Amino acid sequence: MEKPQATADEKPSSAERNRSLERGVEILRAFRPGADLLGNGELAERTGLSRATVSRLTQTLMDCGMLERDRSRRAYRLAAPVLSLAHAMRTGSPVLAVAGPLMRTEAEKLKINVGLAVADRDEMVYLESVRYSRRVAWRNVVAGQRVPMELTSLGHAWLAAADEPVRKRLLAHFKARRRGEWSGLSREITQAVANVKNAGYCWASWQPQVVALATPVVLGKHPVHVLNMSVTGEETPQAVVDRLHEPLLALAKRLQEGISAA
Repeated sequence: MEKPQATADEKPSSAERNRSLERGVEILRAFRPGADLLGNGELAERTGLSRATVSRLTQTLMDCGMLERDRSRRAYRLAAPVLSLAHAMRTGSPVLAVAGPLMRTEAEKLKINVGLAVADRDEMVYLESVRYSRRVAWRNVVAGQRVPMELTSLGHAWLAAADEPVRKRLLAHFKARRRGEWSGLSREITQAVANVKNAGYCWASWQPQVVALATPVVLGKHPVHVLNMSVTGEETPQAVVDRLHEPLLALAKRLQEGISAA
């Protein structure tokens, strides 16, 4: 099933869209951490495309330098130019140019983790993550890492800022995917959305000993970004919320002002 698009923008008509390009992008999207090598069969399963179509696309992407072929395993991996594109995106981002120094200063001052993310379909993608936690968290968050929208404070904050039709479509998607746990999860998301609208932020603890607060940051012509602050340890969620909600909102305001002045 096609994943919902996390955007309120009107889609171009079918006549304006290049299907071959779209399918090629889906091939590249299929590669995730833990799936560094994928054969045509696996790519067909992940993308929903026929094996014949996948075979043509992987050959084209290899000819363009975007994929490398492991002949012994008859599979493909992403090639170096993909990393170059990511580097160009990061160095050319006016938002990251302003946000990066602000985030590093705040993380170092408070000895916490500070992240910035945007939505991609039904996930949140970290653009930057500065980690100064005294303890090693359960995972090392790096730029480009994805986290579930429906489970995280990042995702809940973004949903609060999303247009109603987009939010409803995504919630229906999450309900279908997490049927057994949807009742409790739905209440958490509803409460988080209300918290963002009333107080400007929400919080979640979807992994043991990790508490994260997040707030959406509307930056004019840019997509909605989400800032978060998190800590790892024995501190209670309420203590973390009490300590970090004001610094989080203040950082978001400085980011907005910095982008406006840029």
